[in-house]
Amino acid sequence: MRNMASTVILYWYSLFQYTPSMDIHELMRELRENNTSKIVLLVADGLGGLPVEQGGKTELETARTPNLDTCVREGVCGLSIPVLPGITPGSGPGHLALFGYDPLHYRIGRGILEALGINFQVGPRDVAVRGNFCTVDERGLIRDRRAGRPTTERCVAMCQKLQEIRIPGVEIFVEPVREHRFIVVFRGDDLGDKVNDTDPQQVGAHPLAAVGEDNPSLNTAKAVNHFSAEAGRVLKGEAPTNMITLRGFARYPLIDTMQEVYGLRAACIAVYPMYKGLARLVGMDIIDGGNIVEQVDMLKKVWGQYDFFFLHYKYTDSTGEDGNFTAKVEMIERLDHEIPRIRGLNPDVFIVTGDHSTPSKLKSHSWHPVPTLLWAKSCRPDGVVEFGESYCLRGGLGQFKAKYLMPLAMAHAGRLGKYGA
Repeated sequence: MRNMASTVILYWYSLFQYTPSMDIHELMRELRENNTSKIVLLVADGLGGLPVEQGGKTELETARTPNLDTCVREGVCGLSIPVLPGITPGSGPGHLALFGYDPLHYRIGRGILEALGINFQVGPRDVAVRGNFCTVDERGLIRDRRAGRPTTERCVAMCQKLQEIRIPGVEIFVEPVREHRFIVVFRGDDLGDKVNDTDPQQVGAHPLAAVGEDNPSLNTAKAVNHFSAEAGRVLKGEAPTNMITLRGFARYPLIDTMQEVYGLRAACIAVYPMYKGLARLVGMDIIDGGNIVEQVDMLKKVWGQYDFFFLHYKYTDSTGEDGNFTAKVEMIERLDHEIPRIRGLNPDVFIVTGDHSTPSKLKSHSWHPVPTLLWAKSCRPDGVVEFGESYCLRGGLGQFKAKYLMPLAMAHAGRLGKYGA
Protein backbone atom coordinates (compact mmCIF):
# COMPACT_ATOMS: atom_id res chain seq x y z
CA MET A 1 0.00 0.00 0.00
CA ARG A 2 2.84 2.36 0.84
CA ASN A 3 4.48 1.69 -2.54
CA MET A 4 1.19 2.42 -4.33
CA ALA A 5 0.78 5.71 -2.46
CA SER A 6 4.35 6.68 -3.33
CA THR A 7 3.69 5.91 -6.98
CA VAL A 8 0.60 8.13 -7.02
CA ILE A 9 2.49 10.99 -5.35
CA LEU A 10 5.33 10.71 -7.85
CA TYR A 11 2.84 10.68 -10.72
CA TRP A 12 1.17 13.90 -9.63
CA TYR A 13 4.52 15.51 -8.91
CA SER A 14 5.71 14.63 -12.41
CA LEU A 15 2.49 16.01 -13.90
CA PHE A 16 3.22 19.49 -12.57
CA GLN A 17 7.03 19.46 -12.54
CA TYR A 18 8.13 17.63 -15.67
CA THR A 19 9.36 19.89 -18.44
CA PRO A 20 9.50 18.13 -21.82
CA SER A 21 12.58 18.60 -23.97
CA MET A 22 10.38 19.34 -27.00
CA ASP A 23 8.25 22.46 -26.87
CA ILE A 24 4.55 21.58 -27.08
CA HIS A 25 4.13 23.86 -30.09
CA GLU A 26 6.87 22.00 -31.93
CA LEU A 27 5.02 18.77 -31.21
CA MET A 28 1.75 20.21 -32.49
CA ARG A 29 3.46 21.27 -35.72
CA GLU A 30 4.89 17.79 -36.10
CA LEU A 31 1.69 15.85 -35.41
CA ARG A 32 -1.08 18.08 -36.75
CA GLU A 33 -3.27 16.81 -39.56
CA ASN A 34 -5.82 18.67 -41.63
CA ASN A 35 -9.46 17.64 -41.89
CA THR A 36 -12.86 19.31 -41.95
CA SER A 37 -13.65 18.97 -38.22
CA LYS A 38 -14.95 21.94 -36.22
CA ILE A 39 -13.91 22.92 -32.67
CA VAL A 40 -15.92 25.34 -30.51
CA LEU A 41 -14.36 26.76 -27.33
CA LEU A 42 -16.94 28.58 -25.22
CA VAL A 43 -15.28 30.52 -22.39
CA ALA A 44 -17.57 31.65 -19.60
CA ASP A 45 -15.23 34.18 -18.02
CA GLY A 46 -14.67 33.59 -14.30
CA LEU A 47 -16.91 30.49 -14.39
CA GLY A 48 -15.63 28.82 -11.22
CA GLY A 49 -17.06 29.82 -7.87
CA LEU A 50 -17.43 29.01 -4.18
CA PRO A 51 -20.35 28.32 -1.84
CA VAL A 52 -21.40 31.34 0.18
CA GLU A 53 -21.86 29.13 3.23
CA GLN A 54 -19.68 26.16 4.11
CA GLY A 55 -21.26 22.99 2.76
CA GLY A 56 -23.43 24.90 0.28
CA LYS A 57 -23.36 25.00 -3.50
CA THR A 58 -21.35 27.15 -5.88
CA GLU A 59 -22.98 29.44 -8.42
CA LEU A 60 -22.58 26.82 -11.16
CA GLU A 61 -23.97 24.05 -8.95
CA THR A 62 -26.91 26.26 -7.96
CA ALA A 63 -27.82 27.23 -11.52
CA ARG A 64 -30.32 25.18 -13.51
CA THR A 65 -28.24 23.95 -16.45
CA PRO A 66 -30.06 21.08 -18.18
CA ASN A 67 -28.25 21.61 -21.48
CA LEU A 68 -24.75 21.76 -20.01
CA ASP A 69 -25.64 18.73 -17.89
CA THR A 70 -26.55 16.82 -21.07
CA CYS A 71 -23.13 17.70 -22.52
CA VAL A 72 -21.48 16.40 -19.35
CA ARG A 73 -23.39 13.11 -19.42
CA GLU A 74 -22.37 12.55 -23.04
CA GLY A 75 -18.84 13.91 -22.65
CA VAL A 76 -16.01 14.09 -20.17
CA CYS A 77 -15.17 16.72 -17.57
CA GLY A 78 -12.50 17.84 -15.12
CA LEU A 79 -10.91 20.88 -13.51
CA SER A 80 -8.37 23.00 -15.37
CA ILE A 81 -5.52 24.86 -13.65
CA PRO A 82 -4.82 28.11 -15.56
CA VAL A 83 -1.19 28.59 -14.46
CA LEU A 84 -0.08 26.51 -11.47
CA PRO A 85 -1.78 25.30 -8.29
CA GLY A 86 -2.35 28.23 -5.94
CA ILE A 87 -1.64 30.92 -8.55
CA THR A 88 -4.43 33.42 -9.25
CA PRO A 89 -4.38 34.31 -12.97
CA GLY A 90 -5.37 37.45 -14.78
CA SER A 91 -7.59 37.14 -17.82
CA GLY A 92 -4.60 37.33 -20.18
CA PRO A 93 -2.70 34.32 -18.81
CA GLY A 94 -5.97 32.44 -18.33
CA HIS A 95 -6.99 32.78 -21.96
CA LEU A 96 -3.51 32.21 -23.39
CA ALA A 97 -3.42 28.90 -21.52
CA LEU A 98 -6.78 27.90 -23.03
CA PHE A 99 -5.37 28.70 -26.48
CA GLY A 100 -2.44 26.37 -25.76
CA TYR A 101 0.21 28.98 -24.94
CA ASP A 102 2.17 28.41 -21.73
CA PRO A 103 1.34 31.48 -19.60
CA LEU A 104 4.64 31.17 -17.74
CA HIS A 105 6.50 31.54 -21.04
CA TYR A 106 4.24 34.09 -22.74
CA ARG A 107 4.02 36.84 -20.12
CA ILE A 108 2.05 39.52 -21.93
CA GLY A 109 0.92 42.71 -20.25
CA ARG A 110 -2.73 43.63 -20.35
CA GLY A 111 -2.05 46.98 -21.98
CA ILE A 112 -1.07 45.44 -25.30
CA LEU A 113 -4.16 43.23 -25.25
CA GLU A 114 -6.49 46.15 -24.65
CA ALA A 115 -4.76 48.16 -27.39
CA LEU A 116 -5.07 45.32 -29.90
CA GLY A 117 -8.66 44.83 -28.79
CA ILE A 118 -9.63 48.28 -30.07
CA ASN A 119 -7.35 47.80 -33.09
CA PHE A 120 -4.85 50.48 -32.05
CA GLN A 121 -1.74 50.16 -34.20
CA VAL A 122 1.04 49.56 -31.67
CA GLY A 123 4.52 50.43 -32.94
CA PRO A 124 8.10 49.54 -31.93
CA ARG A 125 8.52 52.72 -29.82
CA ASP A 126 5.28 52.16 -27.88
CA VAL A 127 4.47 51.02 -24.36
CA ALA A 128 0.76 50.32 -23.90
CA VAL A 129 -1.05 50.20 -20.58
CA ARG A 130 -4.61 49.49 -19.44
CA GLY A 131 -6.25 52.32 -17.51
CA ASN A 132 -9.15 52.33 -15.04
CA PHE A 133 -11.14 55.34 -14.00
CA CYS A 134 -11.57 55.21 -10.24
CA THR A 135 -13.12 57.30 -7.47
CA VAL A 136 -10.94 58.95 -4.82
CA ASP A 137 -11.99 60.96 -1.77
CA GLU A 138 -10.68 64.34 -0.62
CA ARG A 139 -7.56 62.65 0.80
CA GLY A 140 -6.82 60.90 -2.50
CA LEU A 141 -7.78 57.45 -1.17
CA ILE A 142 -9.50 55.09 -3.59
CA ARG A 143 -13.15 54.49 -2.72
CA ASP A 144 -14.22 52.63 -5.87
CA ARG A 145 -11.65 50.95 -8.13
CA ARG A 146 -14.06 51.01 -11.10
CA ALA A 147 -15.72 54.41 -10.55
CA GLY A 148 -19.14 52.80 -10.23
CA ARG A 149 -18.81 51.24 -13.71
CA PRO A 150 -19.65 54.42 -15.67
CA THR A 151 -21.27 54.34 -19.08
CA THR A 152 -19.04 54.03 -22.10
CA GLU A 153 -20.20 57.52 -23.11
CA ARG A 154 -18.83 58.85 -19.83
CA CYS A 155 -15.58 56.99 -20.49
CA VAL A 156 -15.27 58.68 -23.91
CA ALA A 157 -15.84 62.12 -22.37
CA MET A 158 -13.22 61.55 -19.66
CA CYS A 159 -10.69 60.26 -22.19
CA GLN A 160 -11.12 63.47 -24.17
CA LYS A 161 -10.04 65.38 -21.06
CA LEU A 162 -6.99 63.12 -20.62
CA GLN A 163 -6.04 63.69 -24.26
CA GLU A 164 -5.25 67.28 -23.33
CA ILE A 165 -2.26 66.20 -21.21
CA ARG A 166 1.20 66.83 -22.68
CA ILE A 167 4.54 65.46 -21.47
CA PRO A 168 7.85 66.74 -22.95
CA GLY A 169 9.68 64.13 -25.02
CA VAL A 170 6.87 61.55 -24.99
CA GLU A 171 3.79 61.26 -27.19
CA ILE A 172 0.67 60.14 -25.37
CA PHE A 173 -2.38 58.47 -26.88
CA VAL A 174 -5.50 57.97 -24.74
CA GLU A 175 -8.36 55.90 -26.17
CA PRO A 176 -11.61 54.72 -24.53
CA VAL A 177 -12.31 51.01 -24.30
CA ARG A 178 -15.56 50.37 -22.38
CA GLU A 179 -17.18 51.53 -19.15
CA HIS A 180 -14.33 52.37 -16.73
CA ARG A 181 -11.60 51.02 -19.01
CA PHE A 182 -9.29 52.90 -21.36
CA ILE A 183 -5.79 52.55 -22.79
CA VAL A 184 -2.79 54.84 -22.71
CA VAL A 185 0.08 54.40 -25.16
CA PHE A 186 3.38 56.12 -24.35
CA ARG A 187 5.50 56.60 -27.48
CA GLY A 188 9.12 57.65 -27.40
CA ASP A 189 12.74 56.59 -27.55
CA ASP A 190 14.24 54.29 -24.92
CA LEU A 191 11.02 53.40 -23.12
CA GLY A 192 10.68 50.09 -21.25
CA ASP A 193 7.71 48.09 -19.95
CA LYS A 194 9.12 46.78 -16.66
CA VAL A 195 6.93 49.12 -14.63
CA ASN A 196 4.71 48.22 -11.69
CA ASP A 197 0.94 48.70 -11.74
CA THR A 198 -0.31 51.86 -10.06
CA ASP A 199 -3.54 50.12 -9.02
CA PRO A 200 -3.12 48.97 -5.37
CA GLN A 201 -5.94 46.42 -5.95
CA GLN A 202 -7.80 47.61 -2.85
CA VAL A 203 -9.95 50.48 -1.64
CA GLY A 204 -8.77 52.81 1.12
CA ALA A 205 -5.31 53.17 -0.43
CA HIS A 206 -3.63 55.80 -2.58
CA PRO A 207 -2.81 54.99 -6.22
CA LEU A 208 0.77 53.77 -6.32
CA ALA A 209 3.70 55.61 -7.83
CA ALA A 210 5.22 54.00 -10.91
CA VAL A 211 8.75 52.61 -10.56
CA GLY A 212 10.90 51.20 -13.37
CA GLU A 213 13.13 48.14 -13.02
CA ASP A 214 15.74 49.24 -15.58
CA ASN A 215 16.83 52.47 -17.23
CA PRO A 216 14.30 52.40 -20.13
CA SER A 217 11.53 51.51 -17.69
CA LEU A 218 12.61 54.35 -15.40
CA ASN A 219 11.99 56.66 -18.35
CA THR A 220 8.50 55.21 -18.73
CA ALA A 221 7.81 55.46 -15.00
CA LYS A 222 8.76 59.14 -15.00
CA ALA A 223 6.30 59.80 -17.83
CA VAL A 224 3.61 57.73 -16.09
CA ASN A 225 3.91 59.62 -12.81
CA HIS A 226 3.72 62.94 -14.67
CA PHE A 227 0.67 61.73 -16.58
CA SER A 228 -1.08 60.42 -13.44
CA ALA A 229 -0.52 63.69 -11.59
CA GLU A 230 -1.96 65.65 -14.52
CA ALA A 231 -4.89 63.22 -14.73
CA GLY A 232 -5.73 63.95 -11.10
CA ARG A 233 -5.73 67.66 -11.91
CA VAL A 234 -7.95 67.54 -15.02
CA LEU A 235 -10.40 65.07 -13.47
CA LYS A 236 -10.61 66.72 -10.05
CA GLY A 237 -14.22 67.86 -10.38
CA GLU A 238 -15.45 64.80 -12.29
CA ALA A 239 -16.42 62.39 -9.48
CA PRO A 240 -17.00 59.48 -9.58
CA THR A 241 -14.46 59.36 -12.46
CA ASN A 242 -12.00 61.68 -10.71
CA MET A 243 -8.77 59.67 -10.85
CA ILE A 244 -7.05 56.88 -12.76
CA THR A 245 -4.95 53.79 -12.12
CA LEU A 246 -2.76 52.03 -14.69
CA ARG A 247 -1.77 48.38 -15.02
CA GLY A 248 -0.31 45.91 -17.47
CA PHE A 249 2.54 47.85 -19.11
CA ALA A 250 3.60 46.06 -22.28
CA ARG A 251 5.45 46.32 -25.55
CA TYR A 252 4.33 44.33 -28.60
CA PRO A 253 5.39 40.66 -28.21
CA LEU A 254 6.41 38.16 -30.87
CA ILE A 255 4.12 35.12 -30.78
CA ASP A 256 3.27 32.34 -33.24
CA THR A 257 -0.31 32.25 -34.50
CA MET A 258 -2.79 29.40 -34.09
CA GLN A 259 -2.59 28.86 -37.84
CA GLU A 260 1.17 28.38 -37.56
CA VAL A 261 1.00 26.12 -34.50
CA TYR A 262 -2.20 24.12 -35.00
CA GLY A 263 -2.99 24.65 -38.66
CA LEU A 264 -6.39 26.05 -37.69
CA ARG A 265 -8.36 28.86 -39.28
CA ALA A 266 -9.59 30.50 -36.10
CA ALA A 267 -12.28 33.07 -35.33
CA CYS A 268 -13.14 35.01 -32.19
CA ILE A 269 -16.68 36.13 -31.37
CA ALA A 270 -16.45 38.47 -28.39
CA VAL A 271 -17.80 41.74 -27.05
CA TYR A 272 -15.11 43.17 -24.77
CA PRO A 273 -12.02 44.60 -26.50
CA MET A 274 -9.42 42.88 -24.33
CA TYR A 275 -10.55 39.42 -25.42
CA LYS A 276 -10.55 40.53 -29.04
CA GLY A 277 -6.98 41.68 -28.40
CA LEU A 278 -5.98 38.29 -27.02
CA ALA A 279 -7.52 36.60 -30.04
CA ARG A 280 -5.93 39.00 -32.51
CA LEU A 281 -2.54 38.42 -30.86
CA VAL A 282 -2.69 34.69 -31.68
CA GLY A 283 -3.95 35.28 -35.20
CA MET A 284 -7.71 34.85 -34.92
CA ASP A 285 -10.07 36.79 -37.13
CA ILE A 286 -12.34 39.04 -35.06
CA ILE A 287 -16.10 38.71 -35.50
CA ASP A 288 -18.05 41.35 -33.59
CA GLY A 289 -20.82 40.02 -31.39
CA GLY A 290 -23.40 41.52 -29.07
CA ASN A 291 -25.19 39.53 -26.39
CA ILE A 292 -24.90 35.74 -26.30
CA VAL A 293 -27.89 35.29 -28.61
CA GLU A 294 -26.28 37.53 -31.22
CA GLN A 295 -22.93 35.80 -30.75
CA VAL A 296 -24.48 32.42 -31.56
CA ASP A 297 -26.20 34.02 -34.56
CA MET A 298 -22.76 35.16 -35.78
CA LEU A 299 -21.32 31.71 -35.11
CA LYS A 300 -23.94 30.21 -37.39
CA LYS A 301 -23.27 32.85 -40.05
CA VAL A 302 -19.50 32.18 -40.29
CA TRP A 303 -19.65 28.44 -39.55
CA GLY A 304 -18.38 27.41 -42.96
CA GLN A 305 -15.38 29.76 -42.95
CA TYR A 306 -13.33 28.51 -39.98
CA ASP A 307 -12.10 25.40 -38.17
CA PHE A 308 -11.90 26.83 -34.63
CA PHE A 309 -14.30 29.19 -32.89
CA PHE A 310 -13.67 31.04 -29.63
CA LEU A 311 -16.81 32.47 -28.02
CA HIS A 312 -16.30 34.72 -25.01
CA TYR A 313 -19.05 35.27 -22.41
CA LYS A 314 -18.12 38.01 -19.95
CA TYR A 315 -21.01 38.25 -17.54
CA THR A 316 -20.16 35.30 -15.29
CA ASP A 317 -17.03 37.26 -14.37
CA SER A 318 -18.47 40.74 -13.89
CA THR A 319 -21.26 39.47 -11.63
CA GLY A 320 -18.70 37.52 -9.62
CA GLU A 321 -16.52 40.61 -9.21
CA ASP A 322 -19.61 42.52 -8.05
CA GLY A 323 -20.16 39.90 -5.35
CA ASN A 324 -23.61 39.14 -6.73
CA PHE A 325 -24.15 35.38 -6.30
CA THR A 326 -27.74 35.47 -7.57
CA ALA A 327 -26.85 37.45 -10.70
CA LYS A 328 -23.99 35.08 -11.53
CA VAL A 329 -26.39 32.13 -11.26
CA GLU A 330 -28.75 33.94 -13.63
CA MET A 331 -25.93 34.61 -16.14
CA ILE A 332 -24.99 30.91 -16.11
CA GLU A 333 -28.60 29.94 -16.74
CA ARG A 334 -28.83 32.45 -19.59
CA LEU A 335 -25.74 30.89 -21.16
CA ASP A 336 -27.16 27.38 -20.74
CA HIS A 337 -30.22 28.39 -22.74
CA GLU A 338 -28.05 28.95 -25.85
CA ILE A 339 -26.20 25.62 -25.70
CA PRO A 340 -28.67 23.70 -27.95
CA ARG A 341 -28.22 26.28 -30.70
CA ILE A 342 -24.44 25.78 -30.63
CA ARG A 343 -24.75 22.01 -30.61
CA GLY A 344 -27.28 22.27 -33.42
CA LEU A 345 -24.41 23.35 -35.69
CA ASN A 346 -22.94 19.86 -35.15
CA PRO A 347 -19.42 20.70 -33.94
CA ASP A 348 -17.01 17.78 -33.70
CA VAL A 349 -15.60 19.12 -30.42
CA PHE A 350 -17.42 21.40 -28.00
CA ILE A 351 -15.64 22.71 -24.91
CA VAL A 352 -17.09 24.84 -22.12
CA THR A 353 -14.82 26.24 -19.43
CA GLY A 354 -13.56 29.49 -17.90
CA ASP A 355 -10.26 31.33 -17.97
CA HIS A 356 -10.22 31.43 -14.16
CA SER A 357 -12.59 31.31 -11.19
CA THR A 358 -14.31 34.46 -9.92
CA PRO A 359 -16.25 33.48 -6.78
CA SER A 360 -18.84 36.10 -5.85
CA LYS A 361 -17.89 35.34 -2.24
CA LEU A 362 -14.41 36.79 -2.90
CA LYS A 363 -15.43 39.49 -5.42
CA SER A 364 -12.24 38.78 -7.36
CA HIS A 365 -10.33 36.27 -9.43
CA SER A 366 -9.12 33.27 -7.46
CA TRP A 367 -6.71 30.35 -7.70
CA HIS A 368 -9.41 27.66 -7.67
CA PRO A 369 -9.37 25.16 -10.57
CA VAL A 370 -11.99 25.81 -13.24
CA PRO A 371 -14.85 23.47 -14.23
CA THR A 372 -14.26 22.14 -17.74
CA LEU A 373 -16.37 19.95 -20.00
CA LEU A 374 -15.36 18.45 -23.31
CA TRP A 375 -17.96 16.94 -25.59
CA ALA A 376 -16.82 15.19 -28.76
CA LYS A 377 -17.96 12.48 -31.09
CA SER A 378 -14.86 10.53 -30.06
CA CYS A 379 -14.79 11.16 -26.29
CA ARG A 380 -14.96 8.57 -23.51
CA PRO A 381 -17.83 9.46 -21.11
CA ASP A 382 -16.86 9.38 -17.46
CA GLY A 383 -20.20 8.84 -15.73
CA VAL A 384 -20.54 12.40 -14.39
CA VAL A 385 -24.10 13.67 -14.80
CA GLU A 386 -24.01 17.35 -13.73
CA PHE A 387 -21.77 20.32 -14.52
CA GLY A 388 -20.32 21.78 -11.34
CA GLU A 389 -17.11 22.02 -9.36
CA SER A 390 -17.67 19.04 -7.08
CA TYR A 391 -18.83 16.88 -10.00
CA CYS A 392 -15.91 17.88 -12.22
CA LEU A 393 -13.55 16.86 -9.42
CA ARG A 394 -14.60 13.27 -10.17
CA GLY A 395 -14.41 13.64 -13.95
CA GLY A 396 -12.28 11.71 -16.38
CA LEU A 397 -10.08 14.67 -17.30
CA GLY A 398 -8.95 14.98 -13.68
CA GLN A 399 -7.13 18.16 -12.71
CA PHE A 400 -4.91 19.29 -15.56
CA LYS A 401 -3.04 22.37 -16.74
CA ALA A 402 -5.20 24.46 -19.03
CA LYS A 403 -2.42 24.69 -21.63
CA TYR A 404 -3.10 21.03 -22.46
CA LEU A 405 -6.72 21.68 -23.42
CA MET A 406 -5.83 22.50 -27.03
CA PRO A 407 -3.96 19.20 -27.60
CA LEU A 408 -7.02 17.42 -26.17
CA ALA A 409 -9.28 19.37 -28.53
CA MET A 410 -7.03 18.62 -31.50
CA ALA A 411 -6.93 14.90 -30.65
CA HIS A 412 -10.71 14.62 -30.23
CA ALA A 413 -11.13 16.45 -33.54
CA GLY A 414 -8.96 13.87 -35.30
CA ARG A 415 -6.34 16.49 -36.05
CA LEU A 416 -3.30 14.87 -34.37
CA GLY A 417 -1.32 12.01 -35.83
CA LYS A 418 0.52 9.30 -33.89
CA TYR A 419 3.69 10.19 -32.01
CA GLY A 420 6.59 7.86 -32.69
CA ALA A 421 6.76 4.50 -34.41
